[in-house]
Order: sequence, then C-alpha cells, then structure tokens
Amino acid sequence: MTLSEIEKERYNRHIITTGFGEQGQLKLKTGRVLVIGAGGLGCPVIQYLVAAGVGKIGIVDSDTVSLSNLQRQILYTEDEIGQSKAKIAASKLSKLNALVNIQVYERFLTDEFADQIFPGYDVVVGCTDSYNSRYLIDRKSKQHNVPFVHGAIREFEGQLCVFNYKGSLSYTNLFGDQPTELTKPGGVVGAIPGIIGSLMSMEVLKILTGLGTVHSNKLLLYNALNNTFNQIAIM
Repeated sequence: MTLSEIEKERYNRHIITTGFGEQGQLKLKTGRVLVIGAGGLGCPVIQYLVAAGVGKIGIVDSDTVSLSNLQRQILYTEDEIGQSKAKIAASKLSKLNALVNIQVYERFLTDEFADQIFPGYDVVVGCTDSYNSRYLIDRKSKQHNVPFVHGAIREFEGQLCVFNYKGSLSYTNLFGDQPTELTKPGGVVGAIPGIIGSLMSMEVLKILTGLGTVHSNKLLLYNALNNTFNQIAIM
C-alpha cells in the first residue's frame, strides 16, 4: 500500500514531521479505531482522528443532541437538537475527510455487541461518563486484546490512561469494583473535554504508529484551575 499524491499533500505536515514520515501515515491509513461516545470527549477525539487520516473509525452512540450539550460538544449546532449525534458526526466529518471510512452504530454498547465489533478494531476509545460502559469496555478490550484509551472529565479536571496495552494494567486494576451508576450528570467547564479529548487522540495516534511512549500503567491528572499535569504510577 502507498499514499496517493492527494494523500501526500493532505498529510504533508505529518509526513515532514521528524520520525513520522510516509510510513507513519500509512499506519494511520490502515488503522481502525472504535470510539464509544460522541459527546464532550468524543467530539474532539473523532475530529482529530478523522483529520489525521485514520482509515476506519467507528462511532458508537445512541444519544441525540440536546441544548445542554452545546456548551462543550462543539461539533453540533442549535438546529441539530434532537438529532442523532453519531449520524451528525459522521456526516460532518466525512466532509472534512472523505478518505476515512466512518461507521455509525446508533445503539448502546452491550456485551454481545462488543464481542461482535471489538475484534474488527485496533484501538477502542472510551468517551463515556457511564461506569457500566467503562467497565464493559475494559472487560471486553482485555478479552479481545484491544488497547483501551480512557479519558474522564469533571468540573475543572480531567484524567487520561491507556489500559490493556501490551499486557498493561486494566481500568478495573486501577479503580477496583464497579461503583453505583451516577443518577445525574456532573458539572464540567466546556474547554476541559477539548483538552483531554485532544490528549486521548494523541494516544491513539501513538498506538497506531508505534511512535513515542504510550501512557499506560500511569494515570495523568489535569487541573485547569492551576494548569497543572500530574502523573500517578500504577503498579
């Protein structure tokens, strides 16, 4: 497989980046990424992965756009309230990069569904605030040997870690038994998902290209109020 002349022009800034080159772009072209959730975190993750030229991107989300989403989910607009997030994301981003194969799954993630689709992807990205979904992604990503890029946000803070990557620890190893599901959403400042989502997309690019050090076995914590990043080693 090679890059076309159009691809070489489109991804020129990748190709001329030290250590990346055409080989790195080819790895993205053949990469397959499943994004669970097209909300606050999912919006920047999907946008950057599509722009980067990841060959196939699956979007799992059964939700529709609501007015309260628009404070942080900047992929959507007021006239799209009530419409499917996954469909809107796919429609808009196919116009950003028609070379990317975007698959839409308008449904909840279940054990059975995860068994069906996880083997068809190289990386799973968890962009959900549901404990049920996080623990399900963790369990199934480990079972199917697919790395799990995790991000979470709350108020002025965010966190990031890659689980089940080449034998690394799992989400359950870090956080223990599944807690009771939240009954109401928590607050979050609108820019936080953009920051954490961008970091999550970078972890996906590193996994696919083999460049850099993947953020596994350590939890990254971000605090926007004092603009600090802290890392906690997970042993």
